[in-house]
Amino acid sequence: MNTSRTLPRTCPLCEAVCGLEITLDADDHVTAVRGDKADPFSRGFICPKGATLGHLDEDPDRLTAPMIRDRATNTWRAVSWDEAFGVIRERLPQVTAAHGNQSAGLYLGNPNAHTVAGALYVPLLIRALATRNLFSASTSDQMPKQVASGLMFGDPLTVAVPDLDRTDYLLMLGANPLESNGSLCTAPDFPGRLKALRQRGGKFVVVDPRRTRTAKLADEHLFVRPGSDAYLLFGIVRTLFAEDLTDVRVPVRGLDEVRDAAAPFTPEVVAERTGVAADTVVRLARELAAAPTAAVYARIGTCTAEFGTVTQWLVDVINALTGNLDSPGGAMFANGAALGIVRTRAFRLGRWNSRVRELPEAMGELPVATLADEILTPGDGQIRAMVTVAGNPVLSAPSGPRLADAFAGLDFMVSVDRYLNETTRHADVILPPPRILQSPHYDFALLNFAVHNYARYSRPLLPLGPDELSESEIMARLALAITGQETQPGVDPLAAVDEFVIAGTLHKAGLSERRSELLGENTIEQRIDMMVRLGPYGEWAVDPVRPVESPGGSRPQARRDDRGDDADGSDSAHAGGDVAESPAHPVFRTGLNLQVLLDNPHGIDLGPLEPRLPGLLLTASKQVDLAPEALLADVARLHERLADAAPAMVLVGRRHLRSNNSWLHNVPPLVGGANRCTLHIHPDDMTRLGLDGHAVVKSAAGALTVDLEPTEDIMPGVVSLPHGWGHGDSDQSVARAHAGVNANALTDDSLVDAPSGNAVFNGVPVTLTPA
Repeated sequence: MNTSRTLPRTCPLCEAVCGLEITLDADDHVTAVRGDKADPFSRGFICPKGATLGHLDEDPDRLTAPMIRDRATNTWRAVSWDEAFGVIRERLPQVTAAHGNQSAGLYLGNPNAHTVAGALYVPLLIRALATRNLFSASTSDQMPKQVASGLMFGDPLTVAVPDLDRTDYLLMLGANPLESNGSLCTAPDFPGRLKALRQRGGKFVVVDPRRTRTAKLADEHLFVRPGSDAYLLFGIVRTLFAEDLTDVRVPVRGLDEVRDAAAPFTPEVVAERTGVAADTVVRLARELAAAPTAAVYARIGTCTAEFGTVTQWLVDVINALTGNLDSPGGAMFANGAALGIVRTRAFRLGRWNSRVRELPEAMGELPVATLADEILTPGDGQIRAMVTVAGNPVLSAPSGPRLADAFAGLDFMVSVDRYLNETTRHADVILPPPRILQSPHYDFALLNFAVHNYARYSRPLLPLGPDELSESEIMARLALAITGQETQPGVDPLAAVDEFVIAGTLHKAGLSERRSELLGENTIEQRIDMMVRLGPYGEWAVDPVRPVESPGGSRPQARRDDRGDDADGSDSAHAGGDVAESPAHPVFRTGLNLQVLLDNPHGIDLGPLEPRLPGLLLTASKQVDLAPEALLADVARLHERLADAAPAMVLVGRRHLRSNNSWLHNVPPLVGGANRCTLHIHPDDMTRLGLDGHAVVKSAAGALTVDLEPTEDIMPGVVSLPHGWGHGDSDQSVARAHAGVNANALTDDSLVDAPSGNAVFNGVPVTLTPA
């Protein structure tokens, strides 16, 4: 008798939010993972990471019980949850009582963006710690984009994404979505969307110091010197002004200031710095201006550079100048279904500064590049206790070995993590979450960066065992322990927290009397129900989206007629009703709640992106600020850099299709093949430097001996190491057997992007000598 069952689930491993179908046998083992063809957003797409979700879920090296470390012997023992929380309740408050709340720090890793617990209960931890020492993977990744968006639009979560399904022209810098599946641009089957762009007659251009898989798919690939993207974009901006190619269609301020700032960056000047010919710079500007619709998109390769925020600012300056900001086929703003953070005041940068280096706060965080400083530097406010949640900064943050030394000297450390790895090995207590399939899933953050409006909720596929806690309950009990409180008999701490949040949110919305209407098997689901009811498509929406105007399956391409109004008008004519039917799938517009999500387990199409300005703007002028003072100030520094000689050799990072930062290297099917920790180098550089199979790479921060992999897919003068390797101090058996080297032994935590404090991983000066 066949007792297997196949259930739908959202993949939680990256930003693509692909729908999966997971087959489980009678013993709850995963026997197959396939793409969900019924998902209206991903339509059956699956990548190698998603296909191996079962291996990760059942990893034999994952921790299954809380662990406590004996510092005297540096040995670990499994304990009960009560004992683990008891140790935390005793020791962490001792540190803060003796040295103040600022003696505690919190680090949040990338997986927090992919879990319900991370979205809903991290704020509880932050309040419990009552510290300004909050750090996360954001300042190793996307903070420049969010700071630029905050300064331009008034809200750092108002991030423009390319309208991939309708654009005619896409200029992409420093992004490799065929490997990463996309970032700050939620787009399942990114490769298929790029192929569709070309098939409908559009053009796709990639600017990157490596000829990546994405670059090979493009119509045109341009090599560019790492860290010089801001110069290239300024050359385009200057050309748009010089040739009168601007066509601004949203309310803006600061046009004259941008024109003046761009004046020194002529195509000839930027060509010398970037390696992109002057006539190519001019041509790119003309093509962007002439295309019926166009979008510029830049990601991690440009964010993790010295001028990351200026680069991200210029991306949306160009989108605005060419008439493509907030326009179909251009760069638009998603409308996620769940009520998010409601801001009423404009974003402010640098509300406080870090203690040691006085680096600015952004979005409540301090730069992770100064975390080691805050731990190692004595004085009032020195961090003496840390909590890490789903992160491995020893491998993912700059100057990783220095950070490992810092963690080793802490008075106390707690980690919420599945593994004993390079970071958690320094903890005193490790609290492991359960299997992935035992947790619910809703993408609160990522669906606000989607290229098509969409919602999907996945209930846990498997129940918790008698001695297991959900990740959400772990977070709630950890917050109680941090403040020295015990779990009261008969009181569910998670439900108590949820009731407090529900009551407060409904009171602010004037809907307290509707508490009893919330649906769900538990208070977590009731919070999700409340958030989608109050969201733009919900039945309690304060500002609902307008009724649907187009058949759900169609994605008409808006084209401009002589740079005028849309030639084909609105999307189409469809009258009446909350749902528009199409041969493919329905498009929901109003009345959303948890029951609708449960009734549609394969996901819900909420329609194409629609113009949202000026309604989204929180700037003081209620206009897009094209010339924020903080960024104009950094332009002066950018201009000064023109006088500096470029380094002879620089290091950049690299993504692998079969990897995701540091946390998928213990999955056997994902290790090996092209997924290797080697240094990519151009053959001409191998010959010039007299190198053979190995080399010593040295930077201002450290040195590594690496395996060389010569390839003409990288420009001369540039070498590349993948991110997240160096598993020598991990109890993950597969990762340890394929340890590789930690690229962040070479990155320098003293160098950051000035406005955002983001770490600099690309354009790091290095020297190479024979090993």
